Amino acid sequence: MKKVAVIMGSDSDLPVVEKAFGVFREYGVPFEVHVYSAHRTPEEAKSFSENAAANGFGAIIAAAGKAAHLAGALAANTVLPVIGIPVKSSTLDGLDALLSTVQMPSGIPVATVAIDGAENAALLAVEILAVSDEALREKLVSARRASKEKVLQKNAAVEAKYNA
Repeated sequence: MKKVAVIMGSDSDLPVVEKAFGVFREYGVPFEVHVYSAHRTPEEAKSFSENAAANGFGAIIAAAGKAAHLAGALAANTVLPVIGIPVKSSTLDGLDALLSTVQMPSGIPVATVAIDGAENAALLAVEILAVSDEALREKLVSARRASKEKVLQKNAAVEAKYNA
């Protein structure tokens, strides 16, 4: 199975990205975590993304706040799917990071999740890997079924209480 890389622009992003780790463990997806900055360690970030496919990765998640150029910098150097997580900062509540992550030029796509949306970033990475892994796909289908059942049970409880 391919691995997923989780790259942070700073270790201060760790509380956000940690939410992805549980998703990967739940689905049995191997992952690695690194800190590379698009601005402070551009050569290392470039080298990582250039070699990611050869090193067994199937997708990259990039989390960064403020200028948030990390996802784009990584995407510029690989054809692997890159998923950006804009991280909320004290300056503009993450809007700056969201716009920096989502507004990529044509030809260099970055899938972008919600501000601080590490769980959905991980699920999207799992879905990407599941395109070529039937067992992983079945785990996702099963999880969706279980989620649906939870909502239907909650609906039944609310209906029983208020629609009697």
